[in-house]
Amino acid sequence: LPLLLEATLLQLISGFHHPFYNGFYYNRIMNDNGNGQEKETDFNGARLVVETSKDPIYSSSGANVTLPCHYYYKPDLESKYKIRIKWSKLRNDYTKDQDVLVAIGKTYVAFGDFQGRAHLHQTSRREASLVVSDVRLQDDGIYRCEVIDGLEDESDVVELRLQGIVFPYQPPQGQYSLNFHEAERVCQEQGAILATFNQLFQAWSEGLDWCNAGWLADGTVQYPIRQPRKQCGGLHLAPGIRSYGLRHRHLNRFDAFCFSSGLRGEVFYLDHPAGMTLEEAKQSCQDAEAEIARVGQLYSAWKFLGLDHCDAGWLADGSVRYPIAKPRANCGPAEPGVRNFGFPSKGKFGVFCYKER
Repeated sequence: LPLLLEATLLQLISGFHHPFYNGFYYNRIMNDNGNGQEKETDFNGARLVVETSKDPIYSSSGANVTLPCHYYYKPDLESKYKIRIKWSKLRNDYTKDQDVLVAIGKTYVAFGDFQGRAHLHQTSRREASLVVSDVRLQDDGIYRCEVIDGLEDESDVVELRLQGIVFPYQPPQGQYSLNFHEAERVCQEQGAILATFNQLFQAWSEGLDWCNAGWLADGTVQYPIRQPRKQCGGLHLAPGIRSYGLRHRHLNRFDAFCFSSGLRGEVFYLDHPAGMTLEEAKQSCQDAEAEIARVGQLYSAWKFLGLDHCDAGWLADGSVRYPIAKPRANCGPAEPGVRNFGFPSKGKFGVFCYKER
């Protein structure tokens, strides 16, 4: 980009752009108390309107998605200046929005993790839609589409929801051993991220019932209960999400609720007549030109690909699990799920491997 244009874009992203006169007029209406405070702003002339989808936009990990955004004027007119468009992502902890993309005319700059993945879709008049390619787990959330025409600055928000699965996670150290930052790390190590409240709520509505409290992405600690019981908040409470509220991110320790989405590859099972140690299992996956599967990958294969295998196998974190899509005798409880044998220090098992397509 020319230096002047790049500087202008940076001014826009920081919010310190110069005002432009565009022929619009403002009439300040004072409040009835006569104390000099403004009650509202009455705009005489054309009004800029920005609209996005009122319904969430659904996608999955690795896919491409378009977040729609259009703008128009009431009454209709043509702008005298180049329209500026800014896309940002609202953070789960309500801190400063994450910059995604800024555009002037047909020239744009993407920021951070969105570099090389985000661009504008402007095939129709007054369209400001955002295209995100190779969708990642952390892309899930609420986005703001902001349109700036001189002094006029209007925006609307749209939600991107990834189709995925929430699973509770305890590390080998056992229950309630993770602070917030450690919970973030262990989820990432398992091919997942910390779940948001909306993702946990969706999982609860689909049947997730878990009595141990876990970290969420906003720094709160919560847990989902479908069947109230004494040791899980008491019998007197209705089913729902139990909340401990915000907790100290360094000092307090709980489990984690992780979120994983669709897979770009496949999870498959390997066995040996005598079973395998964890190190032997890792080598077997490498020999098959794959890698030992992570917990998030096993959950995703179970939920989205219907993976069903009654034999237990090693996973990358040293746990032994197996996925059951069709419950049957000698394969654990009567409901579908991923069975967990914990982190055995001894014993030989098969292994679940993961291979990219």
